[in-house]
Amino acid sequence: MSRHLRNGIENLKTRIIDMAGIIEDRVFLATLSVIGRDAYKAEAVMNGDREIDQMEVDFEEECLKLLALHQPVSIDLRFIVAMLKINNDLERIGDLAVNIAERGAFLATQEKIDIPFELEKMVYLAEEMLTGSIDALVSMDVLHARQIRSMDDRMDAMNRDMYVKVKEMILQQPQHFNALLHAMSVGRHLERIADLATNIAEDVIYMISAEIVRHTPEIFEQ
Repeated sequence: MSRHLRNGIENLKTRIIDMAGIIEDRVFLATLSVIGRDAYKAEAVMNGDREIDQMEVDFEEECLKLLALHQPVSIDLRFIVAMLKINNDLERIGDLAVNIAERGAFLATQEKIDIPFELEKMVYLAEEMLTGSIDALVSMDVLHARQIRSMDDRMDAMNRDMYVKVKEMILQQPQHFNALLHAMSVGRHLERIADLATNIAEDVIYMISAEIVRHTPEIFEQ
């Protein structure tokens, strides 16, 4: 590997970690806006969306420049390809944080309701998976990435349970229909964040071991 390519790859690592940290903060703030009925936190997340979009564009341009100038092969090529995909997934997670914040802003204006599903557990799991997938990337840890993949089934189960419980509560308390739909939308976005965190974990596995696992189930034994 040439010195210039090595420096370019190290720069990508630094930038993707910085971007991931910002997006983790936005997801956390967005979920707090829902749980705490805090419109100010929701507004802060919504106002920061353009910054994330620009980071995603700038990072993609840097990746394409490295590919064009150095024509990397083997693990270096896999690394840059994975970085492009992870960059896109992070930007989409940023968009989902904005969507959650929008629901938080709406719920802050409504009468407080008892959310009938395990919202806080979904928040915790989504954030744990996102942080874990980034940690696996930083440490280049395939085992940790596989652990993150194995957690997605738990989120899927909570998501299915959410639909059942919201439907039941809408029948019992139809006056809260709009608020319940917005709360359910938050859960749906959290499930999607977990899916994207799983994608990042799968890209880490591909980057390190050249194994494509996205169409195979993950069976992880503790």
